[in-house]
Amino acid sequence: MRSAAFALILALLPLIATSASMAGTLPEAVGGKALPSLAPMLRNVTPAVVNIASKTRVRERNPFFDDPVFQQFFGLPPEQERTEQSLGSGVIIDARKGYVLTNNHVIAGADQIRVTLQDGRSFDARVLGADPGSDLAVLQIPAQSLRALPVANSSALQVGDFVVAVGDPFGLGQTVTSGIVSALGRNGVGDGYQEFIQTDASINPGNSGGALVNLAGQLVGINTMILSPSGGNVGIGFAIPSDLALDVMRQLLTYGSVRRGSLGIQVQSLDAPLRQALHLPADVRGVVVVRVAAGSTAARAGVRVGDVVKAVNGYMVESGLELGNLEGLLPVGRPVRLAVLRAASVLQLVAALQGPSVADTEGGRFDPRLAGASFSDIPPSQRDQGRYGVAVTRVLSGSPAARAGLRVGDVVVGVDRTGVEGLHGLDQLLARQPRPRVLTLLRNGQGYYLRLP
Repeated sequence: MRSAAFALILALLPLIATSASMAGTLPEAVGGKALPSLAPMLRNVTPAVVNIASKTRVRERNPFFDDPVFQQFFGLPPEQERTEQSLGSGVIIDARKGYVLTNNHVIAGADQIRVTLQDGRSFDARVLGADPGSDLAVLQIPAQSLRALPVANSSALQVGDFVVAVGDPFGLGQTVTSGIVSALGRNGVGDGYQEFIQTDASINPGNSGGALVNLAGQLVGINTMILSPSGGNVGIGFAIPSDLALDVMRQLLTYGSVRRGSLGIQVQSLDAPLRQALHLPADVRGVVVVRVAAGSTAARAGVRVGDVVKAVNGYMVESGLELGNLEGLLPVGRPVRLAVLRAASVLQLVAALQGPSVADTEGGRFDPRLAGASFSDIPPSQRDQGRYGVAVTRVLSGSPAARAGLRVGDVVVGVDRTGVEGLHGLDQLLARQPRPRVLTLLRNGQGYYLRLP
């Protein structure tokens, strides 16, 4: 009996070995057809995705400068300088002109920006424009024989569509990951104006500014950030839709900044006590209008104090933050459809976003040490949320403003401990005090003192 069983095992060994060798591998074909591959598509995509390395010189006050003992023995300087380095990715949008689209946070405040192509060529880049509000920036490199990435209409994306992320995570070199669109229109996950594509394609540090493409090899988004408690990818990444990215790029190249507008209303989120006070049903969602600026487009459209704005262009709004986000994403002058609840009736009103009243101002007008920087008023929608100051919208590399330490995205809120609410206030203040020593800034949400040379 044992010899018969042993003989059977020997007879089955070749079959067992063949099955084991096939375990964990994909067949070469299914139903007589070769398995699909992304390789042909990626051969056209990857040359258009670049690595971006930036260096920033940061001046800090020497903590031992005021110590007389250290000064006596070491003669320390009042300030010390260090260099910060960061890595990111970018996408070639115009091969003839050398335009590269990336995230603003990849290059913000950088003194040197180096772009490296897939073929190994490397070039110093020039910043043509940056927009902290959408976290986008446009660079230009003096390169020939570039390959640009074709751009798709991101508004056609659907949840479940397959997408591929291309970038340079952790400085490892160009890397490709794949996944699906897991959500659309995401906001409230960070600062700035947001209408993110959410994807489970792996996006990690260094992928910022890289490409999110569809299976046709067309750009549908600019990879921007991840949501992760550990700092690594957990399957939730976000990309800026290509439609929004191209609109921001067009405005940066045309005007030098993004022109954002406002409806001219101030609102308050609905909660249970407010619904009760206004005699509204418990299921009503929206924001209550508490102020309508005289002469604003909302006023001309017929919006009144006490109205409940339920939706803007079909998007439901339930907070002032959501309304401000929509205002920041919609083009100035384009008609905006408002669904407004008034006295138990829903009205359909049409307004248009009005642009800021004051254009960007060159910093040299205020002070020679600020030359090379552009300043603008905080958008009306943000002022309605209690924010104030003067935003830094552009800093030319090597300019006096850059050497002083100003960065794109900074907000000047004070001069020598006197508050600043807008460009007009800054102009008046510097006219009275033409040689300020310290600017009070908000930088990435944190207070910061900047000493001028």
